[in-house]
Amino acid sequence: MKLTLLSLPKIRARKWIGSIILVLGAYTAIDQFVVLLQQHSQVRYAFYAGVVAAAATAMGALPALFLHRLSQKLHDVMLGFGAGVMLAACMFSLIIPALALLEGSGASPWYSSSSVGVAILLGGAFMLVLERLVPHQHFIKDEDRLRGQTLRRSWLFVFAIALHNIPEGLAIGASFASGDVSAATALTTGISIQDIPEGLVVAMALLAVGYSRLLAVSIAVLSGLTEPVMAVIGSVVLGESSLLLPLGLALAAGAMLFVISHEMIPESHRQGHELAATKGLMLGFVLMMLLDTALA
Repeated sequence: MKLTLLSLPKIRARKWIGSIILVLGAYTAIDQFVVLLQQHSQVRYAFYAGVVAAAATAMGALPALFLHRLSQKLHDVMLGFGAGVMLAACMFSLIIPALALLEGSGASPWYSSSSVGVAILLGGAFMLVLERLVPHQHFIKDEDRLRGQTLRRSWLFVFAIALHNIPEGLAIGASFASGDVSAATALTTGISIQDIPEGLVVAMALLAVGYSRLLAVSIAVLSGLTEPVMAVIGSVVLGESSLLLPLGLALAAGAMLFVISHEMIPESHRQGHELAATKGLMLGFVLMMLLDTALA
């Protein structure tokens, strides 16, 4: 008992020291981040664009506080729409600019195409590895199996949504690192537009498996924070090297293509609304194409 009482001051001292170190570390990290934003305009713009995309996700999630249920058909149309926007973004905002950058540097068409193709495959492989390594729960695919159960591991859903948003944030960061503000703005606009229904779909899916309205909306809102973080990482890494930039654009495209094919399109077709989902995909694709060509 005496040993326990004597050890209490030491335990408290360690906790205080640990807390001070944590606060100092957080302060230093924030200070360096502010300096980074001040010194590098492309990083600053990428961060702001990521925040806009995150805000769009939050805006889309808010109606879940009042809606009772989202019809399955509308749910699938929204998924298809988001897939169409991302598909067009891959083509017009990432792959074509990557090819143009390589050819503009003097590379042959064969070398440019093969390099971009390999980078696309690596982007898909990157998402595949993340999906296998990071514990997560498919927030749409497992909805029927989990309906009515009390889910205590909310972080599994958070990881699933974060994985889904990683390529979007990387795409924003890579686009701003290229220096083409108009194209990057078009990409950010398209991603933000598709993030609005995505936020609602995520929140409603969480509601369907037993989460409270406030918790479901909160998780959906927080999921959007992945995008500004990945946008900063993408702009910092790719902004340092003109050789890495086109490959980074193609890598982000491959990651987005993986998410589109592996999750969004199959889920939009799962309940028998293939035609409605396809219409949504085509509408999203055309809208993103118009945004890219009009704002570029």
